[in-house]
Amino acid sequence: MLAEISIKNFAIIESLSISFEKGLTVLSGETGAGKSIIIDAIHLLVGGRGSSEFVRYGEKRAEIEGLFLLDDEQHPCYRRATEFGIDISDGMIVLRRDIAMNGKSVCRINGKLVTIAILREIGRTLIDIHGQHEHQDLLFQEQHLTLLDQYGGEMIANAIGEYISVFNKYNEVNKKIKKLSESEQEMAHRLDLIQFQLREIEQAKLTPKEDLELLEEKRRISNYDKIYRAMKNSYEALHGEQRGLDWVGLAMSHTEGIADLDKELQNIHETISNSFYLLEEISYQIRDQLDELDFNPERLDFIEGRLNEITGLKRKYGQDVEEILEYASRIQDEIETIENRDGLLDKLNKELLSITDDLLVEAKHITVLRKQFAMVLIDNIHQELKDLYMEKTTFDIRFTNTLDVDHGKSNFRHHGIDVIEFYLSTNPGEPLKPLSKIASGGELSRIMLAMKSIFSIHQGITSIIFDEVDTGVSGRVAQAIAEKMHRISIGSQVICITHLPQVAAMADTHLYISKEIKDNRTKTSIKPLSIDEKVKEIGRMIAGAEITDLTTEHAKELLELAQKIKLEMLSK
Repeated sequence: MLAEISIKNFAIIESLSISFEKGLTVLSGETGAGKSIIIDAIHLLVGGRGSSEFVRYGEKRAEIEGLFLLDDEQHPCYRRATEFGIDISDGMIVLRRDIAMNGKSVCRINGKLVTIAILREIGRTLIDIHGQHEHQDLLFQEQHLTLLDQYGGEMIANAIGEYISVFNKYNEVNKKIKKLSESEQEMAHRLDLIQFQLREIEQAKLTPKEDLELLEEKRRISNYDKIYRAMKNSYEALHGEQRGLDWVGLAMSHTEGIADLDKELQNIHETISNSFYLLEEISYQIRDQLDELDFNPERLDFIEGRLNEITGLKRKYGQDVEEILEYASRIQDEIETIENRDGLLDKLNKELLSITDDLLVEAKHITVLRKQFAMVLIDNIHQELKDLYMEKTTFDIRFTNTLDVDHGKSNFRHHGIDVIEFYLSTNPGEPLKPLSKIASGGELSRIMLAMKSIFSIHQGITSIIFDEVDTGVSGRVAQAIAEKMHRISIGSQVICITHLPQVAAMADTHLYISKEIKDNRTKTSIKPLSIDEKVKEIGRMIAGAEITDLTTEHAKELLELAQKIKLEMLSK
């Protein structure tokens, strides 16, 4: 749920901090007080399009920060956050967005800088904002298949998992066939090129790490004089009369006679002895190195030529000898593939036919499951619409598939072959039309509410926000909408801007938005209403400016009726 939002220097809001509770929260107030501005701020917080126009006049930037609490560790937000490397601890996630006067935004999630795209991806798992003219996911035909799959739950998810494993093999074989099916001329040119490259590499007769070994040998030969002098002087410093080893040997002899008198003296003698034998061994190695040292100008010329040859190959085929040899191995395989192209194509085509048959079986299994769940969903939607006094409305889910659409071509998609769309007819005798074609504001509000009451459970959305979706309705329909909103709020937090007293009466929390002019500047404020203040506000919503005793009684009656209905809902 959205626990708290802080808004600063946003439109006519100077500074505002709002705490939200679970259940149904209603925002009401006079027109222009700033109710929709608060929803705009929440919309920007979860990745909506920003603009410098949102920054309060005279200020450098607008700041919006929101705290969300996640009760369920399986909430889809956790998975999306992990994908983007965002840590969520103690079930809390904080979104922040700053908008500067130049229109640039800075976005953070739990203190980590993110792009607007990432903010939007995370935000869409937390909040669904629906306004009268903002269709959201339910009106996008591309989302209908996803919604149906979510409704089908684990059964459809498992079937899709089986399908995807075959689908990946199908794509892999298709790529191989496509590569081998390039034009004959292109294949011939490619074969000539890589055969030439392979010959060039093979003629060089490279050995692994040859370039490194040659560079090391080149350094030794190039520095022959320096190495010879240093080694000769080192040997002479150790060997010979009155030289290093003589003195260390003398120290060893002197300590040998006293080593058995004390443990510490024994350690000193052993250290000197070890040093003597170690230096003696090193002196023999220096002598052997001196014997092997040889200045060979011809060898130096050969090394330089060989390194130039290897450098030329590196420019073409890799950064080092290992990469060149790996490239040679790859093109050798490619040559064999091209030379045996017809046989491989035949084999791959047969393999593709077999995989296609398996894939079609898996795809049709998904279709069967989807159609089964679609029938249940249709019945549920009809029941929800009936509760909203739209019993004459007909809802349907239309299926086509990519095989039909593409005239028999095997166009498999990542989640199967199905293309679905939600259809509606709101009046008897009228044909079913795509959901996106429904235009009546009052009808659209009820249809969206009916669908959200079902899909909110399956989408895992933390909070649902309705921005005056009850416009255009009244009477018993308004009461039905109020009850439906409260029913949704039992499973998901619902925040609603409304002008309907029936909806306000059903609220668990009622926040009143007002504005005042201070120092020639407009300022928005918000406060939670007490019971008496709720009666007064609902009375204002019923009667307008003048509130009579009768209006007050009507408001109290609405609140009592709402309380009774809520208790009945909880008892079911």
